[in-house]
Amino acid sequence: MNVAAKSRVMLGAGPAPARMGLHNMRGPCTFQAVRPQTLGLIGLGAIGGSIARQVKRRGRGDGVAVVGWSPEPAERALAAQEGALDDAPARAADVARLADLLILAAPPTANLAQLAALIPHFKPGSLVTDVGSVKRGIVARAERLGIGQRFAGSHPLAGTHRHGFEAARAGLFRGAVVYVTPCRNGADAAREIAHFWEDVLEAEPVVLDAAQHDAQVAATSHVPQVIASLLGDFLAQHAPPGSTFGTGAADTTRLAASEPALWTEILLMNRDEILPALRVLEESLGTVERALEVGDAGALSAWLERAAAWRRRIGGSEA
Repeated sequence: MNVAAKSRVMLGAGPAPARMGLHNMRGPCTFQAVRPQTLGLIGLGAIGGSIARQVKRRGRGDGVAVVGWSPEPAERALAAQEGALDDAPARAADVARLADLLILAAPPTANLAQLAALIPHFKPGSLVTDVGSVKRGIVARAERLGIGQRFAGSHPLAGTHRHGFEAARAGLFRGAVVYVTPCRNGADAAREIAHFWEDVLEAEPVVLDAAQHDAQVAATSHVPQVIASLLGDFLAQHAPPGSTFGTGAADTTRLAASEPALWTEILLMNRDEILPALRVLEESLGTVERALEVGDAGALSAWLERAAAWRRRIGGSEA
């Protein structure tokens, strides 16, 4: 790695602006930053492919070589043909041998397996991260494998319901919050990985404990996915034949088009945090049911106003 200019990492520690949907304040911490000469990617789907595209786009990624692997030869070939990769080895181990920073961008279960399988092939002094949306399992696995000082988890809040390299785009992470979850005694690795997200991918890193991360995204990401899929399942089974769906149904069910296999893994990995959140949601639904049963306009209006006020507060909606 080459030494670069000093940069700042955002550390999670308290309330943050509501528009971010965060529960942690970001304060500056200065350190001597480095950037990889070679970036390795295991997985070339929407997230891994977007990282590759942005690094190879002329600008902040200049001087960083990108090597990537996918279990699909056609996906590797497409990424190389479109200039997102400098090299596309046939084996994941060959990527690990070359990478100063290795990013595991496969589904969560595959990332856990790859982390263990690739340890013998890690380049000396290299750093490793992943991009999954559940962090406790992989952080604990890294600690058990004895690589906590070179590993920190990552979770960019910049996903898409589409998947595969064809869904990848440069600029996906620009301005996006990225959680970075350190291992015990892994603060240095977390700072350097956070710097990569900020300096090369133009994201906003937030360093956060893995358990706190999983509790937070259960409410802010995983339950919304469940609700979108719940509504999609309801409409699929109960909408009258020939129904026309307006923008309301389309907007609220967008996440239901996400990849089922990926979300099965995510929901099961974080189920101990998701289940209590769903039970609280049942209480809220019960409020609506009771208001409708007795015709309580005041209770119904108060329930709707709480939701409306929250949505207006976070912004991003169209008038």
